[in-house]
Amino acid sequence: MRKALVFLLLILVALSGMACKETQSVDKVRLSEVVRSVFYAPQYVAISQGFFKEYGIDIELSTAWGADKGAAALVSGSVDIGFFGPEAAVYVYNQGAKNYLVAFAQLTKGDGSFFMARQPMPDFKWEDVKGKTIIGGRKGGVPQMVMEYVLRKYGIDPFEDLNMIQNIQFTATAGAFQSGTGDFIQLFEPTVSVLEKEGVGHVVASFRVAGGVIPFTAYHARADFLKKNPDLIQRFTNAIYKGQIWVQNHSAEEIAEAIKEFFPDIEMDILVKAMRRYQAQDTWSQNPIMTKAAFEHLQQIIEEAGELEKRVPYEKMVNTEFAVKAIQMVQP
Repeated sequence: MRKALVFLLLILVALSGMACKETQSVDKVRLSEVVRSVFYAPQYVAISQGFFKEYGIDIELSTAWGADKGAAALVSGSVDIGFFGPEAAVYVYNQGAKNYLVAFAQLTKGDGSFFMARQPMPDFKWEDVKGKTIIGGRKGGVPQMVMEYVLRKYGIDPFEDLNMIQNIQFTATAGAFQSGTGDFIQLFEPTVSVLEKEGVGHVVASFRVAGGVIPFTAYHARADFLKKNPDLIQRFTNAIYKGQIWVQNHSAEEIAEAIKEFFPDIEMDILVKAMRRYQAQDTWSQNPIMTKAAFEHLQQIIEEAGELEKRVPYEKMVNTEFAVKAIQMVQP
């Protein structure tokens, strides 16, 4: 009789535990990403490996296709968290917004674009671009501003010493290069690996390496949302940090497999090659902390490009509290 009661008690406890799990609340988070890019692999890993679910978060992912559009969506309240470059938040702050945008977790620590030439140039020097034609990016966009910064660093005027093309849509630049326009082009993966495979172009430099450490992309929330939802923001940051840890401890092949569902049209060999390249140049942040030095370097780049009226205070634009706690709470 006693054994039967003990057995019944164990069953009741188990059923109680299952009920608690089933009724555990899950928070839906509307996340807007600036673009869909293999460059942001740790984010897709955090989703595919169930890290957000582990922290009681259901991600509703949308793509803004532009930092300006992502920031606008966040300001309007149509999304809860925006993933884009901090420069967009800087512009919003300088426009006098009271409920400005605050970065709380960084994902990438440098420009993820590459510089390609038509022919292999194993001894490439930046001086080689003088008198040539470069297909660049959008005026005021961080990739373009980083390229301008790098050229100036090597004593090259981006608008006097060469021909800079900036009137081609971002999605059409690779096609323009393939058709014969330009001597050099600035591109992201996986387009870089595709053009290499086709023999159309060859990587001669990395803007992550040449441009230095900058907070290229980070997660932002409105100041009031951050104050009202600290627990949610903490759980979100923990999940992102787990994604960052995961990509540090897995091979390019494993990362490619983990994010493949987000890029069904990209061939696996291209995806693997892109992951290897990003790993090799130390693209992803090891943790979510955005440092003041990196933030100020970004402001310097924007300033030199003539796109920043006045610098904004790091203490206003960045909150590292959640990133610091994530490092303490999440075990590598």
